[in-house]
Amino acid sequence: MSHSAKVKRVLRVLWLIAILVVVVGSLLPADSEPIKALDTLPISDKIDHFAAYAALAFLPAIHEKRRFLIAAAFGAVALGVALEYVQLFSGVRNFEVGDMIADAIGVGFGLLAGVPLRSRSAAAMRAVSSDRG
Repeated sequence: MSHSAKVKRVLRVLWLIAILVVVVGSLLPADSEPIKALDTLPISDKIDHFAAYAALAFLPAIHEKRRFLIAAAFGAVALGVALEYVQLFSGVRNFEVGDMIADAIGVGFGLLAGVPLRSRSAAAMRAVSSDRG
């Protein structure tokens, strides 16, 4: 397995772990210890949402093909909306449209941060392979 394939595998595993963390964190009751710990941070919960969803978009943005990336970005936004509705109907957390907006903005930021890195990495890989040929 090539180095780039190993890196891609590690990034995919990290992305799946990030998705799991976001889902579990979103479904924990408001009085759970992890949520209480997050609430002690001197930042808005919108920043938590923004950062989490930026990571969900950034990880695939730096290595996945465009078609997959577009699906992953739409999937991340849909996940944020779906989890807010699950919170609404579960009664253990608050439903907030603002959280969905923060999620979507985070996805956009993750894409904006990750895609240029992928482009630079791909250009560097092409340069290395042309030097070898």
